[in-house]
Amino acid sequence: MAAETQQPDVLDGPFSTRQLLHIDEALRIADRETGLTFSVYVGDLADPQRAAAEKLHGQLADPDRSVLIAFSPNQRILEVVTGAEARRRIPDRDAKLACLSMAAAFAGGDLAGGVIHGLDQLATHAGRA
Repeated sequence: MAAETQQPDVLDGPFSTRQLLHIDEALRIADRETGLTFSVYVGDLADPQRAAAEKLHGQLADPDRSVLIAFSPNQRILEVVTGAEARRRIPDRDAKLACLSMAAAFAGGDLAGGVIHGLDQLATHAGRA
């Protein structure tokens, strides 16, 4: 009798394998082009949500040079958290524009496309390293 293997829970989220690969590629491009570190968190955020997103951002390897996109489809929450160095290159106004773009895609049901487009906008605003 063959042993039953369990699939990892990674694919229990809102993205297909193909979408995860596209998001991973967008993250790599944003990191390479800007010299900053971009991360995406998808899941519920504890109350208050902004503080929870900031706590997640603080746990990254180099928070000062990091940008976190945190969103909870279930709670309909989207937060972009930038570290000190990243904030100098991505002002709040530009981060808010990227959030508006992502929120429009999310509202249309395109979660992966929203994340990818948001990463591209944030990286474009940050400029080259």
